[in-house]
Amino acid sequence: MTRDAAVERATRHFDSGAFRTDLARRVAFRTESQDPQRADVLRQYLLAEIIPAVEHLGCSARIVDNPVPGGGPFLLAHRHEDDALPTLLTYGHGDVVLGHDAQWRTGLDPWQLSIEGDRWYGRGTADNKGQHTINLAALEKVLDVRGGKLGFNLKVLLDMSEEIGSPGLGEVCAEHSDELAADLLIASDGCRLAAQRPTLFLGSRGAVNFALRLKLRDGAHHSGNWGGLLRNPASVLANALASMVSDQGKLLVDGLRPPAIPDSVREALSDVTVDGGPDSPTIDADWGEPGLTPSERVYGWNTLEVLAFTAGTPQAPVNAIPGSAEAHCQLRFVVGTDWRNVEQIVRKHLDDRGFSMIEIEMRSSVAATRLDPENEWVRWALDSLRRTTGVKPALLPNLGGTLPNDAFAEVLGLPTIWVPHSYPACAQHGPDEHLLGSVAREALRIMAGLFWDLGDVAQTRR
Repeated sequence: MTRDAAVERATRHFDSGAFRTDLARRVAFRTESQDPQRADVLRQYLLAEIIPAVEHLGCSARIVDNPVPGGGPFLLAHRHEDDALPTLLTYGHGDVVLGHDAQWRTGLDPWQLSIEGDRWYGRGTADNKGQHTINLAALEKVLDVRGGKLGFNLKVLLDMSEEIGSPGLGEVCAEHSDELAADLLIASDGCRLAAQRPTLFLGSRGAVNFALRLKLRDGAHHSGNWGGLLRNPASVLANALASMVSDQGKLLVDGLRPPAIPDSVREALSDVTVDGGPDSPTIDADWGEPGLTPSERVYGWNTLEVLAFTAGTPQAPVNAIPGSAEAHCQLRFVVGTDWRNVEQIVRKHLDDRGFSMIEIEMRSSVAATRLDPENEWVRWALDSLRRTTGVKPALLPNLGGTLPNDAFAEVLGLPTIWVPHSYPACAQHGPDEHLLGSVAREALRIMAGLFWDLGDVAQTRR
């Protein structure tokens, strides 16, 4: 009954083909939450795959309907060993984005696991079926080696609507806060910093999406007859955007800029290199906030991006001044940003610069979260990963992107540690999505070691 035995058993689970069998079976479920016609499949995935898996871990499980219309169901499961032991909550999502079957390379089917060398193709292999399949298998191996004990209490939450923004997740966490109460969240989603480097992240940047619109008149007017006489809404809106983001990408709206980067975050990012792999774009060294490293710009700062800009008919332009223009914008932000007042901040910024005629429409928003890198659970998890792999893990205080971590960090008040099992070039959300077999094998070892070490911590504290 040793840590090495648990790690070795998790390795054999991969080498024997058992992990491949489980993942292939799960990939075959068309759990496309973006398609309302798949509602029955979302529930069936929980009934046929996840409930048996967690019951095998000794959990009692049930399905909870989503309180938000159109949202998929949730699975709640728990295993209680002892009141004196700490409790772990783990999370994953079983839904996927649309398959886009026709866009996959010849010979690949998004609903059939296909292996070519180190690449395991299939929708959900990377996001998120492969990742929660790894974690459930690692828990099972620790349970086996410890003689039917984990050494801690376990709670499992599986979301079937993450790919449409996790509607209802916050409400379910609030309504069932006693049932989901825990000492720590360990979950897996997203990508490692690089395929070869185990990674921890402690939260995610938040996001606020909004549109800016300027309608000056109905219809378009001939640019020869009216040019120089009529205000062009595209030109006005372009100047308004230029007042918000400089020509070098610096965020110019004071109220949307974050507080100074904490020393602990700077230290964690000091050995982090942003490199998505051979297919990634070249980083523009002179773009973004001056004085920051590329990793600080992505993981420690705020950015305002123009996602789309339209005026007239771009696909068939005519010699006419458009009557209206529209821009879709997104603020990615870190902890400490006044994100709840974005509309008021942007309104004042535009009004002060003579752009009061521009309308603002707020769209969606997700809070930013970040566990302190100096938290004792972070040091413990880093030591565990280093012990298993012999490699210094990358520590990201938060993802550059966004996950629904606020449900756990804010609603449930948990320290949150994420251990991703994918890599940047996995084609997540696109055609030819894949998981690397080498990363999956190492991830099984990592998670078995991490769960084993949690049992050791639990026994010590007890």
